Amino acid sequence: MSFRQIGIHVLLFVLTVISTLVAGAIQKGVNIFAQPLRIIEGVPFSFSLMAILLTHEFSHYLASRRHHTLATLPYFIPAPSIIGTFGAFIKMKSPIVSRKALIDIGASGPIAGFLVALVVTVYGLGTSKFVTIRPDSGGIHLGDSILFSLLSRLIIGTPPEGKDILLSPVAFAGWIGMFVTSMNLLPIGQLDGGHIAYALLGSRRHRMLSRALTVVLASAGLAGIALYATLSVSPVVEALRRLLWEGWALWAFLLFMLGLRHPPVIYWERPLERSRRLIGWLALFIFVITFTPVPFRML
Repeated sequence: MSFRQIGIHVLLFVLTVISTLVAGAIQKGVNIFAQPLRIIEGVPFSFSLMAILLTHEFSHYLASRRHHTLATLPYFIPAPSIIGTFGAFIKMKSPIVSRKALIDIGASGPIAGFLVALVVTVYGLGTSKFVTIRPDSGGIHLGDSILFSLLSRLIIGTPPEGKDILLSPVAFAGWIGMFVTSMNLLPIGQLDGGHIAYALLGSRRHRMLSRALTVVLASAGLAGIALYATLSVSPVVEALRRLLWEGWALWAFLLFMLGLRHPPVIYWERPLERSRRLIGWLALFIFVITFTPVPFRML
């Protein structure tokens, strides 16, 4: 790898650290333009989120190296958003040789990133608190996965009437880490979950599953859009609005544009090692407990 290529990776990483520091400081109420030196207050959020992303991507990279698959170093994507980044990715520059390699490369990132996100979430929830909900208050409500909901109740407890949990920046980073993990584990196309599904199910069933889930996501998203467009405020409509997220329509469109097919591996082992099948089932379990049907909801 040339010095210029390494420089691009380092520059994107540094810019993403800065953008996540800014995001973390803004979450704590800092006016970053008026008080730029207070950017340091974004360290807890930035460090937590970057630790999750770094672990996820470098686990992919190391698994690729172990299986003699050429891959780039991680590309981090800075962004002027509430979390300061659009994530990170690595690019495969050679075919993945076997089903075993496909599962190892596909599952290594989500599993390792999930473990770091779990530690970050447990610590972050311990520094979170209850706040009173005002009837006229706006903002964004974060949805709960099975695991995040369970951890919240074990560590903080059930919110009293009229109150909700205000996540600390570290807990918010843990929530993002679990959300990113579940999105990557969707068994569609060439997502991490798609790699695993292809290795376990084969080309034909992987393609059928990818198409079916993309249709389900698109349908849920379009139904969510229709519900928010309606003027009805009936209890049934309100209940459905809490179950259907319009953002799934965009996800389905992006996945369709990226492609639902998966490139073949060179060597198709028969049968696949039992240990690799167990890794696949572990990844599925992590997907189920971290998946959030309605990640964001405007109040």
